[in-house]
Order: sequence, then C-alpha cells, then structure tokens
Amino acid sequence: MSRASRLVNDWMLPGAIVLGISLYLLYYFTPGLHAFERPMHGIVSEGQRVVIATLLFFQFVKISPHDLRLSRWHFIALAFQVGLFLGLAVVISLLPRGDSRMLLECAMLCLICPTASAAGVITEKLGGNLAGTVTYLVMINLAGTFLIPLVIPMVNPSADMGFWAYVGHIALKVFPVLVLPGLLAWTIRYTTHRLQRRLMRWSSCAFYVWGVGLTLAMVLATRALMESGLGAAAVAGIVLVSVLCCFLQFFVGRRIGADHLTPGQALGQKNTGFLIWLGYNYMTPVTSVAGGLYAVWQNLFNSWELYRKQHPAR
Repeated sequence: MSRASRLVNDWMLPGAIVLGISLYLLYYFTPGLHAFERPMHGIVSEGQRVVIATLLFFQFVKISPHDLRLSRWHFIALAFQVGLFLGLAVVISLLPRGDSRMLLECAMLCLICPTASAAGVITEKLGGNLAGTVTYLVMINLAGTFLIPLVIPMVNPSADMGFWAYVGHIALKVFPVLVLPGLLAWTIRYTTHRLQRRLMRWSSCAFYVWGVGLTLAMVLATRALMESGLGAAAVAGIVLVSVLCCFLQFFVGRRIGADHLTPGQALGQKNTGFLIWLGYNYMTPVTSVAGGLYAVWQNLFNSWELYRKQHPAR
C-alpha cells in the first residue's frame, strides 16, 4: 500500500465526520441557503440510502446464498439486543415523562438499531468474516421490522398507527436497501460471471463509498442535534448514554463466538441513519440525537481499529 493510500485509510473516517458536521454548520449559519432546506435534506437522506444499497450490493456480490450460515453467536447477539430492548421498553412504559424516560428511550433505540451496511466492509478490512456479518445484518433487520412496531405503541401511546402500518413504514425504509441489492447481486452472480468477477475487483472501493455515506450521516446527525433545542445537561446525558451503549455492544460482541471481531462489529456498528429516522418519526424527536452521537463514537472506534490493524508495531 502506498503512503498516500495508507494516509487516506487512516484518516478517512475522522475526516468524513468533520466534513459532515462542517457542511451542515455551513448551511446552518448561511441564511441564504435556508430556502433550499427541503431539497437539500431530501438529497442527503436519499443519497445515504443509495450509499447503503451500494455497500450491501458489493458485499452480496462477494458471497453466495450458501455462505449465509447461522452460528451460535448470531442467536446470542440477537437475544442480547431483543432482550435489552424489551426490558427497557417495559421500564419506560412505567415512567412519567421527563429526562430519565427520554434517556432510556435513547438507550432503547441504540440497542435495537440494526447493523450498519458498512459493518461488513469494516469487518473484512479488519480480517473478520464478511458472510457472518451479513447474515446477522439480515437477521436483525427482519427482527426489528416486526418487533419495533409491537413496542412503539407501548412506550409512545400517542403513536396512533396500527401494527401493520408500522411494519409497512419500516419495511419500506429497510427492504429496498437490503433485499434489492442482494437480489441484484445474486442475479448477476448466477447469470453473468464475467460481470461478477469485475464487480468483485471493484468491491475494494466500498470502503471509500462508506466515507461518502458517513459524511451524509453526519450531516443528518448534526441537523438532529441543532434542531433538537436541547440544553447542555440533556445533551450531556445523551452523550453519556450513547457512549455507554456503543461501548457495551462492541464489548459484548467481542466476548461471544470464536471469532471475536465479527460479532463485535455486527453488534456494535449500527445503521445510525435508521436510528435517527426512527427516533424523529416515531419516538420523542430529541431521541434522534442519540443516533447522531452514536455514529461519532462507533466511527472513531472503527478508525482506531483500522489504524491499529495497519500499524501493528505502534
């Protein structure tokens, strides 16, 4: 690897975080741009979905349906996420409105949030098992699609949509960027082998595509924070909750399964764009801030992991 490539690999994720925050602040403090808020937000949101679909497409290109095998750690990780999610939901339903309830809602969303599309990219660069990560990504997305609609009315009674309406809304958010890339990639795999081999050579670009996705995610995260109207104490509380949830999930993931790296990334690296969307639309809107902060912590940790992998002597 050339020195320039190594420099990009070392600093791309922190750079994307800074760039995304800076782009939103530039918009926020430039009144002339506010008239374009709706189209700009649409471009960023849909752009992130395109990035997620692209990342998953490149991952599905490299694996076959037969590679998606269930392991013991998949069920342990799923039980961990679902168990904590349901337990916190019960506690929240018994609490009055207030800061404590809001912070527990943040934790609940951080814990049930599905695995990020980039988790496989990072896992593979670190030497983990791509197929294992993608298998868990599919599992937790399917579980969340049906579990979240059951719990939301319990913790947020003002949400008046029925169960299947919730399922439909979440499925429309998740499935186009999860199912369609897989179907397209496997259609190419079994019909056009030459194109598949070429795409596999291009799949190394997925890491740089994730840099674009992270920049867009940080634009959305900064927007959620700036529009939340939270005071310093509330922000500090959400910072603490998001850091603890991030640490807990990476830590638990590294303690299950023979391959400690793969479960750690699958459990700890989250689709924070979905988390922001879920909090803003179906929970207390300020809970969306937790998704933005979680994105910062998980990608700082990923950057440290990649740096340590590429500079083992330091």
